[in-house]
Amino acid sequence: MVGLASPAEAATSATATYAKTSDWGSGFEGKWTVKNTGTTSLSSWTVEWDFPSGTSVTSGWDADITGSANHWTAKNKSWNGTLAPGASVSFGFNGAGGGAPSGCKLNGASCDGGPSVPGDNPPSAPGTPTASDITNTSVKLSWSAATDDKGIKNYDVLRGGSKIATVTGTTYTNTGLTAGTDYSYTVQARDTADQTGPVSGARAVRTTGGGGTDPGPSSKVKLGYFTEWGVYDRNYHVKNLVSSGSAAKITHINYSFGNVTGGKCAMGDAYAATDKAYTADQAVDGVADTWDQPLRGNFNQLRKLKAQYPNIKVLWSFGGWTWSGGFPDAVKNPTAFAQSCYDLVEDPRWADVFDGIDLDWEYPNACGLSCDTSGAASFKNMMQAMRAKFGANNLVTAAVTADASAGGKIDAVDYAGAAQYMNWFNVMTYDFFGAFAAQGPTAPHSPLTSYPGIPQAGFNSAEAIAKFKAQGVPANKLLLGIGFYGRGWTGVTQSAPGGTATGAAPGTYEAGIEDYKVLKNTCPATGTVGGTAYAHCGTNWWSYDTPATIAGKMSWAKQQGLGGAFFWDFTGDTANGELVTAINSGLA
Repeated sequence: MVGLASPAEAATSATATYAKTSDWGSGFEGKWTVKNTGTTSLSSWTVEWDFPSGTSVTSGWDADITGSANHWTAKNKSWNGTLAPGASVSFGFNGAGGGAPSGCKLNGASCDGGPSVPGDNPPSAPGTPTASDITNTSVKLSWSAATDDKGIKNYDVLRGGSKIATVTGTTYTNTGLTAGTDYSYTVQARDTADQTGPVSGARAVRTTGGGGTDPGPSSKVKLGYFTEWGVYDRNYHVKNLVSSGSAAKITHINYSFGNVTGGKCAMGDAYAATDKAYTADQAVDGVADTWDQPLRGNFNQLRKLKAQYPNIKVLWSFGGWTWSGGFPDAVKNPTAFAQSCYDLVEDPRWADVFDGIDLDWEYPNACGLSCDTSGAASFKNMMQAMRAKFGANNLVTAAVTADASAGGKIDAVDYAGAAQYMNWFNVMTYDFFGAFAAQGPTAPHSPLTSYPGIPQAGFNSAEAIAKFKAQGVPANKLLLGIGFYGRGWTGVTQSAPGGTATGAAPGTYEAGIEDYKVLKNTCPATGTVGGTAYAHCGTNWWSYDTPATIAGKMSWAKQQGLGGAFFWDFTGDTANGELVTAINSGLA
């Protein structure tokens, strides 16, 4: 018999490589990449691997992932199973725990043709660049090296968030600059697989020359609260700070809020802060997020904002009205509380975004949404621990009550004792009056001064500031608060303050409250009292600040020697930043 040999079958082979693209301690994000390394098309693929006990897949995308005990299997979707020779496809997942995969198989064979499991973590962030040899047209940048499990290939140098060079060493000289101009630089490492890691901290540089002496930024603080949840219904994003012109007119941002729970600082909304993906048109720098980048969300957009506006400092604010109930438990051990806050704010994934911490406790040794009886010294003890942990180079601030009534909330706390550890106090000189007293009397929620008929003595800005000063808080550590919204009643027939009401006026998001940008058109101001504005339209009565009343308040703040002003919050302003402009001009 003569044996007939069948023709040799064309080689079909493939590899699967693994990378951990993000790690947040209790969990991580992983990515598998399947590549057809053969000479014929691959019609389907299945990747299998084992995780150690305690590590599991919690969600996935671009593959059907199932698990049994510690063994996990990922099969292609209907639309990504076919791979031409040389083509590749990736799928990802979120995991709990911290273990690494082992025993990888691709379509029943080894994932890489050998006994080892492929895997390559992205590099770490390089050190924040230092600047030297600064001239009219050039600057030399130097940075400490990044680390990587497989080795560093090179570094991307970014100016204003855009790549300007790729170098193999840890220095770079940028030439062709403009004299007397501000620039901001960051650095990003690439490993041997061309994966990029997180960017370094930003280094601000001003070239010499330019035809005059740089006066420097205003010495007055101009701070606004950026609300984490504003990215949802309000559709207000970090990019709006730029498009409104506000970014060029502020000095500080309070990012609100982180939670206080279990005696620790904690994330508020992690999706909005670190995960929400931005398209190119939504991003500060016009560059879209990718699904596998280490940091997305508000934090990444704030990083991009700081690259463009290196004078802006960002603080992470914790607590607020809703989450202040955690402070009484936390201050039982101020040192441990401060350590937890430091660990979160200074997390390497976003440490360069933040320049300090703000604590919004409403209210120590008094009542807000809940009541606290921790004593007059608890606030001071908390701030002493925060300063000891955060050190001299970070900002440590707090939002505080403006209740100057006899025996009121200012009297309940040793604010002067705390002041020695703090950069400033945000005195919440708003919300004195509102439709929480449903029948009135109507009164402006943010009066600068008292006036005949004011419903409560001590409920105005001037008396609050005076009481803090009398307690021993330095004037330059006090910021005057401005609300970018109004408070209002309905069922009101009297135009002047002091009228009766039947309840809260309708509001877009909450009854009795409305943004300035809405009220300026729907219920324009009809009068002023106590240094702020009010409006009576139909049966509704509102009070709010306008550019004109803000100008008056800023003039008063300068006369008092205050450290500046702050406001709640950016979303209430007009699209062109009328109120921010008024604060900036008034403090000039």
